[in-house]
Amino acid sequence: MGRVALVSGASRGIGRGIAKALAEAGYTVAANYRSDDGAAASLAAESGVKTYKWDVSDYDACVAGVEKVVADLGPVEVLVNNAGISPDKFLHKMDAALWHKVIATNLDSFFNMTHQVINPMRQTGFGRIINIASLSAFAPSYGETSYGAAKGAMVSFTKALAKESAAKGITVNAVAPGYVDTDMVRVAPQEWIDNLVKDHILVGRIGKVEDVARCVLFLAADEADFITGATIDVNGGHLMR
Repeated sequence: MGRVALVSGASRGIGRGIAKALAEAGYTVAANYRSDDGAAASLAAESGVKTYKWDVSDYDACVAGVEKVVADLGPVEVLVNNAGISPDKFLHKMDAALWHKVIATNLDSFFNMTHQVINPMRQTGFGRIINIASLSAFAPSYGETSYGAAKGAMVSFTKALAKESAAKGITVNAVAPGYVDTDMVRVAPQEWIDNLVKDHILVGRIGKVEDVARCVLFLAADEADFITGATIDVNGGHLMR
């Protein structure tokens, strides 16, 4: 049995790709999801990954959920904070409920999940925490005040926790994908996607979940112990900083 890895928001999209890649690399993977039972069942059938249903924006649910994972599989050694939503809306059209929902799902969840594993990691002297940020943390689009704010804060969270944790053998890094072929992007008109690729993505294609998953695998490895506090861009040259 390999190291235990927990991936949030793993039933679909980038999280699903990360969970599958970790399992194929020999990790014992727990895949968290919130609502899509069908997608979770198909992930388990395809990869043998064990799935766990809870809402990562709910602190008490995270306590119970991680306790169940640990009871089933053992202490979490790799945490991938991936869960997120992106209901784009201009601020002047956004109500408070939507703002708080985005912040709770995309930012509060990072505390809720990481708080369950950080002390055990400190006690054992090993941990990998990998936060899935976004190009929007640095270059948000129209309608991304809430999403961009959460992803930008996520990068600062990563740096601060990296400083607190390095002496205990824990690395904390972020991965910032650009536009990736997931449900979140597929709702856009094809003409818009084609123009995005032509005008902005230097490698000439939209991203794949496997592009992000390979970066996560690299950061999760024991050999990545000299990399912490970093945010790695996976965007095909869309944004260089």
